[in-house]
Amino acid sequence: MIRVLCLVGGLTGAAGLSQFPEFSQQYLQRLAGQVDELTRQVLEFDQTALADGMGREEMLQAMAQTPLVEGQEAMWRRTFARHARLHENLMILREATPMERLALPHRMTDAETVQAVWADFTPAMPLSVAGAASAGTGFLGGWFGLALLWSVFAWPFRRLVAKQSAPEKRRQPALKKDPPVTRPTLVADNLDGRPRLAGVRR
Repeated sequence: MIRVLCLVGGLTGAAGLSQFPEFSQQYLQRLAGQVDELTRQVLEFDQTALADGMGREEMLQAMAQTPLVEGQEAMWRRTFARHARLHENLMILREATPMERLALPHRMTDAETVQAVWADFTPAMPLSVAGAASAGTGFLGGWFGLALLWSVFAWPFRRLVAKQSAPEKRRQPALKKDPPVTRPTLVADNLDGRPRLAGVRR
């Protein structure tokens, strides 16, 4: 039963992780579009600030001090931070091979991009080396992961069964000790002077 469950877990992991190369490729395409759009917004902001004779930070400080656009200052700071983060991830993912991307899932964590890719994602057959490696990794991960989970779940019950099935130690009855044996000794008879055994009547 346990092996069947582990096999199911391994096949599920293989089927799921085998789609990672295709998913990462579509994520990379979506990410490039996100970065292009953010780059356009950042350039427009910088050009507007430059036209007013200010730099980016000076423009943000001026917005923070203006009641009408005070709320936009925080929005633009989030935009700049997201642009920098996604641009860095895009450069790293572009330089990585499909096999190397297996070790870079932390570079594909933008929620908006992931949701957009997942909405249009269509599973594909893993015909590449990266797809086969992903399937193998997923199978092993699913197998051992489910086996470990089963072991952790069943551990308290195994201890209980082992405790109940353990034979009770029987106490051996204490052996009664015989009274000490008194050895006969030779004593002298007061009447005739002949030695005799103590405790023996004549």
